Amino acid sequence: MKLILSALAVILMGASSCAQKTSNVKFAVNKTDAEWKKQLTENQFEIARRAGTENAFTGKYWDNHEKGLYKCICCGQELFTSDTKFESGTGWPSFWQPIKKNNVLGKTDNSFGSVRTEVLCSRCGAHLGHVFDDGPKPTGLRYCMNSASLDFVPAK
Repeated sequence: MKLILSALAVILMGASSCAQKTSNVKFAVNKTDAEWKKQLTENQFEIARRAGTENAFTGKYWDNHEKGLYKCICCGQELFTSDTKFESGTGWPSFWQPIKKNNVLGKTDNSFGSVRTEVLCSRCGAHLGHVFDDGPKPTGLRYCMNSASLDFVPAK
């Protein structure tokens, strides 16, 4: 089983350029839970710092069609642009690629009886959502993100 999971991780790494080991990652932005709780709402903390999720079709950005930039709610790192956002029908904001591959990290997630790739902010380790290989061209990826983990900055 471990070999299968390792092989899947390698496949996902190739497919998404996202899955990586994160257990030894030192994030540039480190705060205590108390510091994060002062900065974030209770919902944002639960999702971004505790790997929670929002219910489908409830986040503020799932149906956002404005042009602009999506940043990490915790550290402000630029993650996605509206140019790569698409309607996935899932009820979460979905993107086919991040602004820069290095702005996100992937982590194998074995929760809920399935193997998925969790997406984290590479600067602070915030939980953003998951990436799947059922997205549109040109990447074939679907970065399914939580609105609570994102801050949208409209284009000027």
